[in-house]
Amino acid sequence: MASGYTYLLILVGGAIAAVSGVIAMNVAEVAVATADYDMHVDALRDEQTLFVTGRVTVQNTGTQPLTGVQVNFGGGDSQDVGTLKPGQKIIVSPPEGNPMLFVVASSDEGVMVSKSYRTPPKMVGMMGS
Repeated sequence: MASGYTYLLILVGGAIAAVSGVIAMNVAEVAVATADYDMHVDALRDEQTLFVTGRVTVQNTGTQPLTGVQVNFGGGDSQDVGTLKPGQKIIVSPPEGNPMLFVVASSDEGVMVSKSYRTPPKMVGMMGS
């Protein structure tokens, strides 16, 4: 006969494993295709001491190709990307002088994702900090 402590340890261990799994998937940004047409967009603005760079990651997270993909950087700047196969990821950069406030990615299938640029935290000893 197992004691109450054994059941408690099993319960706590299972809870820790479940939470660890959720955190690991979130950190790794695992994209599981659940829709025919879907897109993930990440806009990053990196402010250095002398300059500011930006990059936008666009990924097809659907099960079907996305056609006519276009990235609008705002400020009248946009870039045609073309077709993204399922799982395909590209990185594009806004042109020099762009205000880098937001980005909108869209496709012919009606998928539209709007994101504000995020700025990564600066760490002591890293370039630009």
